[in-house]
Amino acid sequence: MQRKPSVAGQFYPGQEHALRRMVEDFTRGDVAPQSAIGILSPHAGYIYSGAIAGETFARVEVPGKVVLLGPNHHGIGHPAAVYAQGSWLTPLGEIAVDAELAAAILAACPGMAADSAAHRLEHSLEVQLPFIQVRSPQAAIVPICLGGLPLADLLAIGEGLGRLLASRTEKILLVASSDMSHYLSGDVAREKDGRALAPLLAVDPAALYRIVSDERISMCGMMPAVVMLAAARFVGASRAELVRYGNSGEVTGDQSQVVGYAGAIVY
Repeated sequence: MQRKPSVAGQFYPGQEHALRRMVEDFTRGDVAPQSAIGILSPHAGYIYSGAIAGETFARVEVPGKVVLLGPNHHGIGHPAAVYAQGSWLTPLGEIAVDAELAAAILAACPGMAADSAAHRLEHSLEVQLPFIQVRSPQAAIVPICLGGLPLADLLAIGEGLGRLLASRTEKILLVASSDMSHYLSGDVAREKDGRALAPLLAVDPAALYRIVSDERISMCGMMPAVVMLAAARFVGASRAELVRYGNSGEVTGDQSQVVGYAGAIVY
């Protein structure tokens, strides 16, 4: 089964040459990439958040296997949906789903299910793929779409994923896809997002869930971030680093209603 692009030509260029050039420009940097357990990467249109996503990907080694964790914006399909086999297509070509790793994740993580329907229209993982394809052309992926799950379920999934990562010899990068606050003034968004980023940088998944939920912070990928942090803690994550924070108003010039974006690395 091949998953065709849903937002090519909208969130990012639909032509191979233009897309490759844009991603290469975004991922240029003078910081040597380091081994990491996971990253937080935004998923808006590239003109708004591509530079932050690119800088984040440029700072980590992207290995041959990448597990993608994204939110379910449409409410379609299973609440913990693994795209278990086949491939995904972008203008840069085909990227394979690692069926063996997907099956292992399904066996290790309670409450998950093989389900492609949840992924059909979802953009949050699709927009991460060109960065992976440029930084690690032979990489294979396991896309996971999450939505509507309580904290206990998210922590159980994260622990199962962490236990699986700890049992394997190859390197696997976790990518949690999330934007931050939506449609607030720039100053208010920055203040709210700072409160959400504090537990993320402390590698505290439960605190992140509680703060975002209790304070109604519109961080759309909070659940993927919680799972990534829980898995990272299980395998001994020692620190996280904020690569960059920004918002859409820095592009549009209008700070009255913005969407916030953050890139972060968990080591």
